Amino acid sequence: MKVINPYILLADDNADDQSFIRDAFAYIKAGIELKVVDSGIDLLEELKLIHDTQLPSLIVLDYNMPELNGAEVLEILGNEKRYSHIPKILLSTSFYKKHIDYCLKLGATGYLIKPDNFFDWEQLAHKILTYIRPAKS
Repeated sequence: MKVINPYILLADDNADDQSFIRDAFAYIKAGIELKVVDSGIDLLEELKLIHDTQLPSLIVLDYNMPELNGAEVLEILGNEKRYSHIPKILLSTSFYKKHIDYCLKLGATGYLIKPDNFFDWEQLAHKILTYIRPAKS
């Protein structure tokens, strides 16, 4: 399956963090679209509406979201074969090893810590890009 327009789908309820990551991707001229939704529920709804050829190249989940946290969304996605080829990473302010291990056990490709300054957001944007797998023809 080839994705026609590769992009990253991010779920994060924090408007400041959304802005930081958008600005970081713009600053590094990442060349990939970043679509942002405000919650795990919004992410799941968005995915349901997307044709298989339009699924994201990467899913990024904030760990601490209301209603469904990132781990819960990850667990739901893990039960759907349709999303198995998409790398999924968690972003969090938490260094709590139990959270990290749990997310990796659920199938997260990575778990990254949210930075506290723009230079580190820029570095995080570069790191996020390394999780994107080349599209299959």
